[in-house]
Amino acid sequence: MPVHPKKLIGSKWTAVAPVNRETHFLVIGVCSPEDPLSPVEWIDLEAVYTKRVERIQWWALDDPLRWRQGWQ
Repeated sequence: MPVHPKKLIGSKWTAVAPVNRETHFLVIGVCSPEDPLSPVEWIDLEAVYTKRVERIQWWALDDPLRWRQGWQ
């Protein structure tokens, strides 16, 4: 199912291959571009347990080899 960046805030994601033992993430922010006419490219993911924040391109969440929607 395709995702839209403006509807991502608060969504839950599971990393298929954990990094630093982190698997569960929440989208906590959508980074607005400097030019308001430009599309959104980046989102902020927060690891649930460590609270570490990672910035990724939002369309990376469409890759089923890296991310699954929801907590599994």
